Amino acid sequence: MTAAIAAPAYDAIVIGSGIGGLVTATQLAAKGAKVLVLERYLIPGGSAGSFERHGYRFDVGASMIFGFGDRGTTNLLTRALADVGQAIETVPDPVQIHYHLPNNLDLKVHRDYEAFLKELIAQFPEEAEGIRRFYDECWQVFNCLNAMPLLSLEEPKYLFNVFLQHPLACLGLVKYLPQNVGDIARRYIQNPELLKFIDMECYCWSVVPATMTPMINAGMVFSDRHYGGINYPKGGVGRIAEKLVEGLEAKGGAIRYKSRVTRILTENGRAIGVELADGEKLFAKRIVSNATRWNTFGELLPPQQEPAKEQRWQQRYRQSPSFLSLHLGVKADLLPAGTECHHILLENWEELEAEQGTIFVSIPTLLDSSLAPPDRHIIHTFTPSWLGEWDNLSPSEYRDRKAAAAAKLIQRLEAIFPGLSGAIDYQEVGTPRTHRRFLGRQNGTYGPIPRRKLAGLLGMPFNRTAIPGLYCVGDSTFPGQGLNAVAFSGYACGHRVAADLGLV
Repeated sequence: MTAAIAAPAYDAIVIGSGIGGLVTATQLAAKGAKVLVLERYLIPGGSAGSFERHGYRFDVGASMIFGFGDRGTTNLLTRALADVGQAIETVPDPVQIHYHLPNNLDLKVHRDYEAFLKELIAQFPEEAEGIRRFYDECWQVFNCLNAMPLLSLEEPKYLFNVFLQHPLACLGLVKYLPQNVGDIARRYIQNPELLKFIDMECYCWSVVPATMTPMINAGMVFSDRHYGGINYPKGGVGRIAEKLVEGLEAKGGAIRYKSRVTRILTENGRAIGVELADGEKLFAKRIVSNATRWNTFGELLPPQQEPAKEQRWQQRYRQSPSFLSLHLGVKADLLPAGTECHHILLENWEELEAEQGTIFVSIPTLLDSSLAPPDRHIIHTFTPSWLGEWDNLSPSEYRDRKAAAAAKLIQRLEAIFPGLSGAIDYQEVGTPRTHRRFLGRQNGTYGPIPRRKLAGLLGMPFNRTAIPGLYCVGDSTFPGQGLNAVAFSGYACGHRVAADLGLV
């Protein structure tokens, strides 16, 4: 749709204040750009936000956070905050996940790499060599990533300089770009249950099994948990976004809340501004959408303006499920000493990808007791769920279904937290409808997943779109889902936009 030409008031407008959008905005503001972030809700962060209820501070999404290391180049959250003069105190977690899996497969992913391998090999002693060779190959990928500054792969000058400085690392990444985890795992491992475990290792952050998970992403996750570690931000995950906003404003940028963008304005095929729900129009030299690509090209732009490139992307990728979330406040004595912060529960391998099959658990108060009242803990449970299970229900049907789903989750969690049902102090249920309403994500989706097996990351789009002046950032751009991944996307987008504005 065409809008009347107006002088742009901003260098860049960013739609949405998820971590990808905020990293883009802060990177641009740090380079001197005039930036405005528009957020439809009351607080920043999107699925990396927090909310308060009855003395509890709950994280909207997961609390297993990568990117807060203090060395290398993959500590993107630490770096993004520092770039705008901010920092967050974090608490290290000695264990990434405590797995509770079928056939009594119970093990922990320790931060100490050798301790993790020792525990896994004890479960599968006949696969000792294959286990070590597979995870060591993940380190090869990570070492390539960790050798270079992670900026825009669309910016020729950056690519040329990085290749001159790190030719072997660049060639290593090129080698792994078209490969998936499952193919590499099967080179070294034969045991079908161990391969199922590696499926779960991927599924817990990519929402797809190993055969559909890019090796580049796995190299980052499977190694950085031992290198930079899992570190929880004191005050809750929402503090990350709050601190980025402080840094944005300190650098002259601005954010407006309760400002829902309903349309991206174009002139002669070029993005020039946005229109808000109240009819206000704002103009900028560049527009960055932190909405999903389905929202961006299916709602903010009319269907006739959807580029053929986006249509091809949607043929390769589909929406992942959303989540059913159960936020619990519980009596502290429920949890015995030594309980880990993060757990995954699955009773049947056949249910790995099923509706409400795999259960994820975060207990952030084990790392930061300030998030709950005295003598209380938070148990945040979430499990994949599709909007179709929750849409088109009457208010009473919706309440009843939420209550039944919560009761079922609590019953299953009793296997690892005996006595849970009698220790609950506060309970709140979120569904895919909740995610759609408050996060603005189409169908409440967690992000894109492949429709079929693809060649690694080669199908993921970068930040520029086929519409001049319009960029996308977040989990539907390279390198995909996860907090550190969208921070990478934000760094790349900020660098690309800054280059197009002549700021670098």
